[in-house]
Amino acid sequence: MLIDFFNTLKRAEIPVSLNELLVLIEALKQGVAFASVDDFYLLSRICLIKDEKHYDRFDRAFGHYFEGLEALNLFPDNNIPEEWLRSEFLKNLSDEEKAKIEAMGGLDKLLETLNERLGDQHERHAGGNKWIGTGGTSPFGHSGYNPEGVRIGGKSTHKRAVKVWEKREFKNLDDQVELGTRNMKVALRKLRKFARTGSAEELDLNDTIRSTAANAGMLDIKMVPERHNAAKVLIFLDIGGSMDPYIHLCEQLFSAARTEFKHLEYFYFHNCVYEKVWKNNHRRFHDTLSTLDVIHTYGKDYRVIFIGDAAMSPYELIQRYGSVEHMNEEAGQVWLQRILGTWEKAIWLNPTQERFWDYTHTTAAIQQLFDGHMYPLTLAGLESGIKYLSK
Repeated sequence: MLIDFFNTLKRAEIPVSLNELLVLIEALKQGVAFASVDDFYLLSRICLIKDEKHYDRFDRAFGHYFEGLEALNLFPDNNIPEEWLRSEFLKNLSDEEKAKIEAMGGLDKLLETLNERLGDQHERHAGGNKWIGTGGTSPFGHSGYNPEGVRIGGKSTHKRAVKVWEKREFKNLDDQVELGTRNMKVALRKLRKFARTGSAEELDLNDTIRSTAANAGMLDIKMVPERHNAAKVLIFLDIGGSMDPYIHLCEQLFSAARTEFKHLEYFYFHNCVYEKVWKNNHRRFHDTLSTLDVIHTYGKDYRVIFIGDAAMSPYELIQRYGSVEHMNEEAGQVWLQRILGTWEKAIWLNPTQERFWDYTHTTAAIQQLFDGHMYPLTLAGLESGIKYLSK
């Protein structure tokens, strides 16, 4: 069965290896999971899945595989392992659900009736209030309604059955689906770096044991600073004009970044960075910040992310007075070079499709300035960019 399950995951394009399968087999031999689909689900996900972006695909493949098994005779001669069903039910029941089961005569009566009906029923049944099947109000089956029921396969309609196996908790984490805030958080998380900073607030257990032993058994408590996410990020966002179609996408990325990074600073620009940037677009012409001040304020340990389509008139990038909004004393590429010379790691995320980049001279020029580190604002592109920044 495990080989078929493993092959199902491979067909779903989930990167699983034989080494991971061997780890799962060894864990099963040690009795980590036994006679429980839930336990096997959690154990197999821990052993086989290395990246949470594959959780959703794993859930779908897992459900598909075991849905197929439901069509087989998993319990020959209707020999249902009653103790397994009992333990599975009891550990997932609320007080209210237990009371409802008692209304039917208790769990023993419920399982006894299920065994009897499996023995008596010889054909598929839909609707009604007694036989195991779909719809209806029987306590057994799926897609019907009975608050004290046992759901056997299928998809829950009322979410009131005693046991629901097919619960997908990681929808939209798949790297093949449309980019969204949740996916962005998963990708950005790989840039996080944890360090111990601040006052000593956390017990250092290993050092406490070592110091106590060296002190002839007299307790010697040692504390260390709590670990915090030490990743530092500067984001420069192109706003207005050709970026208007990408406002929602950029809002999602900005929201994800603010959630993931404690040390995050952001600045807006239009088309290209010049001598001034701003934080409030409603006051962009009155409340600005000197780009030189930004360069001199933030340390070398910051990572820099530009977000923009890099599409503009060539004059805006390479010429003095080329800006369409003001008389810039220095060309945009001069300011970009200053920024790239200040911070070692910088990337440019481009929301336009990569196949269109060659149609714009400035896109190619900026990509060259960034030494090729321009990435499409897709999940794959975001992951590639974050991987470079995290090195």
